[in-house]
Amino acid sequence: MRSGGRLLASPKLVPVLLLALVFVLQSGNAQPRFMQLTGEIASPAFEGWWPNDDGTFKLFYGYMNSNWEEEFNIDIGSDNYFSFTEEGGLDDLSVDAYDFSNADQGQPTHFYPRRNAFLFTVDVPASFGTTELVWTLKTRNNTARAYGSLMPDYRIDPQVISTEVGGDFGSLNDNLRTNIPPDLRLEGENQRSVKVGQQLSLAVRATDPDNIPARRDRPMPSTAEQIYRTPQSITAQSGPGLRFSWTIYRGPARHATFEPVQMKTYSDTRMYANSPWSPPFIIPQPPEGGRWQAEVTFDQPGEYVLRGIASDGSIFTYQNVNVTVTR
Repeated sequence: MRSGGRLLASPKLVPVLLLALVFVLQSGNAQPRFMQLTGEIASPAFEGWWPNDDGTFKLFYGYMNSNWEEEFNIDIGSDNYFSFTEEGGLDDLSVDAYDFSNADQGQPTHFYPRRNAFLFTVDVPASFGTTELVWTLKTRNNTARAYGSLMPDYRIDPQVISTEVGGDFGSLNDNLRTNIPPDLRLEGENQRSVKVGQQLSLAVRATDPDNIPARRDRPMPSTAEQIYRTPQSITAQSGPGLRFSWTIYRGPARHATFEPVQMKTYSDTRMYANSPWSPPFIIPQPPEGGRWQAEVTFDQPGEYVLRGIASDGSIFTYQNVNVTVTR
């Protein structure tokens, strides 16, 4: 990871002018940052690894779409693929390592805006050693890679996941190290078919088996200052509490409409953006019996993968549903 004019001023203004000069000089060396709605790239991310009980290893991946609104659709292929390689074998970004047999490791083909961390995992054998599992993603003629490996510095646990996603309001409580992911059960088959314009019913049951982290609801804000305060940490924070949402994992999301509208599963930090990372950080109460119901309607035929995401605010459980949409 690889000329000569003079400035006349009152003595009282001198300190103010000096401070202004310092600010100007500092600003000249600073890189301005803007909220780019469109036009930026997406980059894959290797989040870390941990050992499985059977001696194999689990590698975690996600991505960062630098846009705030633009979404990408990138099919599995030469612009979205995985490769197994020796250590450092794909450091040269100009090397095309696409191989159909290894390209699909369960990664998304639809890319929502902003940070989508710990989105999927890949299990590798006990003999993985110094091999790298590299995710290559190309957007706007830019090639970016995430290098999955078993380097010791990348070993993680549930507390690290929580910290990286700002879970439990950024808490570092030790009990997060043994946090158990939500239990998520799909009602019905994970392979469905539906016609264009016809509603498809979806239902899941989700519970938090250990109630870690425990739900803590903050009081509703009453002023703008209470709603949005300058961030105090690098990672955007979200509150604890069981939640569930459907997303489009593969296929163009613009052709799917959910009812009710689903809470975002990515870190949109704008006020009232329907995201757990969005001020004022209100996480809806779970429905009665922990049963979430929704309808989805498609306006174009094709093959889609829906992904249901249950979270306790710190760690996630996923459920895919494959949908064939016909005319």
